[in-house]
Amino acid sequence: MLLLSNLLTVDSQVVVERSKNKIVISGIPYYVHIVKKGETAYSISRAYGLTVEELTRENPPAVYGVNEGQTLRIPVSLVREPSELPSAPAKQPRDESKYIYHNLQPGETIYSLSKSYGVSENDIIESNPGIEINKLPVGAEIAIPRKPFMTDKQEFAVQDSKYLFHKVERGESMASIAEKYGLTLRELRRENREQRFPQVGDYIRIPVAKMERAPERIIPVPDTIPVAVSDSVVEWVRPTGYTPVRNLRGSYDVAVLLPFYLNENSDRIEIDSSKWIKGKKIYRPLRRPEDWIYSRSKGFIEMYNGILLAADTLRTLGLNINLHSYDIKSDTVDLTRLIESGRLDNMDLIIGPAYSYNLAIAARFAGKLGIPVVSPVPLINYSVLINNPELFIVNSSLDVVQTYIAKKASEFSDHNFVFIHSDTAGTDQSVKNFRDKLINELASRIPYEEIRFKEFLFYGRSTFDNDSINRLSHALSESMGNVIIIASEDGPVISETMQDIHALLRKFDIKVIGYPAIRGIDNLDPKYFFDLDIMVYSPYWIDYNKDDVKEFNSDYRKIFLTEPGEMSYAWTGYDIAYYFLSGMAIHGKDFIVHPEIHNPDLLQTEFNFVRRNIFDGLENQKLYLIRYTKDYEVILVKENALAGE
Repeated sequence: MLLLSNLLTVDSQVVVERSKNKIVISGIPYYVHIVKKGETAYSISRAYGLTVEELTRENPPAVYGVNEGQTLRIPVSLVREPSELPSAPAKQPRDESKYIYHNLQPGETIYSLSKSYGVSENDIIESNPGIEINKLPVGAEIAIPRKPFMTDKQEFAVQDSKYLFHKVERGESMASIAEKYGLTLRELRRENREQRFPQVGDYIRIPVAKMERAPERIIPVPDTIPVAVSDSVVEWVRPTGYTPVRNLRGSYDVAVLLPFYLNENSDRIEIDSSKWIKGKKIYRPLRRPEDWIYSRSKGFIEMYNGILLAADTLRTLGLNINLHSYDIKSDTVDLTRLIESGRLDNMDLIIGPAYSYNLAIAARFAGKLGIPVVSPVPLINYSVLINNPELFIVNSSLDVVQTYIAKKASEFSDHNFVFIHSDTAGTDQSVKNFRDKLINELASRIPYEEIRFKEFLFYGRSTFDNDSINRLSHALSESMGNVIIIASEDGPVISETMQDIHALLRKFDIKVIGYPAIRGIDNLDPKYFFDLDIMVYSPYWIDYNKDDVKEFNSDYRKIFLTEPGEMSYAWTGYDIAYYFLSGMAIHGKDFIVHPEIHNPDLLQTEFNFVRRNIFDGLENQKLYLIRYTKDYEVILVKENALAGE
């Protein structure tokens, strides 16, 4: 067999041949190597007798791998025979109980791996004796030490001193603990409602403010003067049951400002450009079917259908309702012209627009006339609420959702928490706020030093391939339950994360909590949702066994020849129109200022509008906890109302 010294067989038998072409740059001679199919930075460096580090120093883009056709320059002075290269160290025996085995990806360093796996750089180096890790090729296997989760004490920037924590010892009771800290038993129980019968080792919250208060002094007043109590203060209370809606009176004009895309729907011809003849596209006009609807119109048409059905229902109860619909898309010109025309001046209610910037224009206009404006869809920017007291937003902001999740997660304070997000740059304030809320809620249950919290950055499979599962398993605990919180509304992040979690179910005890967006993921097998026993906070819940829901479906089917899906805007349109028009008819102007006095039986929600500031608009803060059970059922979890409800 003839062996040529300038040919090397490496990397799955790919033969790399040294180039015969040379150039001189600034007096230094270089080989010019054109990368061929199957060649890698490692195989090329071995062919020229270089280290990968030497190759990439001369060709920085090669740090991220090389591509077919790429030109590399290699200093002639550095070229040596393969026999002169340092020999590879003996491979260490695998021990998966102690190590995770990671395949190196382009651009990875010891530092980046230490951050991804939560171990020190020195730990990685010591786990791979005799290997120059920085000179390993892409795809090489490296051992990452497994370590007990969160062995070091954690420091959180949001620590406060609202509570002390008392660890229950044998023989202690709530009464004896209250006496020890100078509290009444009622005060102590109020701060520890979940701890009715504390066990040895449990933590009891001790409110510092009440513990440190000075005794109140009672100063006798010999000659007291009776003070007249004013009866002008009215307390607005949310009804404990549903508000009866019957025998209504009045006439209302309602403007519906939604993006119906009428022009797009009126165009019944489309151009088919899918055919080619002799290398040229053939443009052929096709007539669209009669039942064709522009895709972006569908949801808003369904919402309008729901509004129509609500208006019909309210008319049977005595109201006279006049609907005025306008096609208001993202362009502000149409809305501005409509306002200037004066056609909205005498409206009693405005539903829409859908886009934040148009909504701000409508709210400022309507606020001057005292006309309530209802935002019917989720918004990107909720700052439109500021200084718009007549504005109602029916979809809760992410901040409200995070508050719900944090309170729910704190019920599992003895678990290991894994907080997954994709803010690799660390610039997303929403992620930081969510993390702080979670830690504060946990700290209201247990001492800071007892919190087990791991922040986990999401990277797509294109970055870590199958090692993404290994990274996640490194953040989980085998000795206790794990709560994974997916802090993302991005479909690919949610899908890939759920698949990775699902692959680890047999090994770990896992609970998953996520944003409402999880319910809208439709590219995953439903099996994932049920196997993971996922908990999701959602702005709606439809009980298909209720008579009014059955009646709505029946009416919708008779009139529109179809049925609305669970996530259809038809339900939202009905509930908005029914809630606001019945509220104004029953309570008058008091309803607009204090909507909490009205609680009718709706189809998919119960509105709970809250102002953050007396001069701001109102945001719906009603969310339902939906759980996908391992018995393949979707259930509504009953829970105590949050503060503010």
